[in-house]
Amino acid sequence: QVQLVESGGGLVQPGGSLRLSCVASGNIFSFKTMAWYRQAPGKQRELVATITWGESITKYEDSVKGRFTISKDNVKNTLYLQMDSLKPEDTAVYYCNGVSTFYKWGQGTQVTVSS
Repeated sequence: QVQLVESGGGLVQPGGSLRLSCVASGNIFSFKTMAWYRQAPGKQRELVATITWGESITKYEDSVKGRFTISKDNVKNTLYLQMDSLKPEDTAVYYCNGVSTFYKWGQGTQVTVSS
């Protein structure tokens, strides 16, 4: 069974940057596309960015386009999210997971953007 562990969150001022990591362990052979999600207080979890495992084709939500970059390391089974020009609206718990087929959600990592 796949386990997902997110890390790298923290408190940052508006305009700052953070790099999130997601380490996947277990049987990940079924992964075709991985994604970053986020959930802000009082809101539903939303899709932030996706990347295909084989071709590294990326896609972003409009709200983060041009500011966030999703990437991966196939050897390390690690997914990354580079977040630049952070805004208070980016404040949320960030999670990684598959697309369409979901594994057990990890604990997520808290990102707080505040002055």
